[in-house]
Amino acid sequence: MLCSFWLVDNLIGQGRIEEADELYASLCARASPLGLLSEQINPSTGEFMGNFPQAFSHIGIIASGVNLARAKAGAQP
Repeated sequence: MLCSFWLVDNLIGQGRIEEADELYASLCARASPLGLLSEQINPSTGEFMGNFPQAFSHIGIIASGVNLARAKAGAQP
C-alpha cells in the first residue's frame, strides 16, 4: 500500500493530478469498514495481506492526501 501512495505522489510531481486523484480514491476505497489498511492487498481478490493494520500504509494515505490537496489548490507538493 505504501508504495502505491508513493505512486500517487510521483504522479502529482509529474503534474498528472487527475490520474493521481483517481488512484488515491481507488486506494482509499480499499480500506476496511473501520478505515484501516493492511500492508498489502491482493489486486485480484481485494484480500488484505501482510500486517494489519499497518501504520506505514496510514502514513502514506495521510501524506499523499496532503500532497494531493496542495496540488489541487495550486501549491507545490
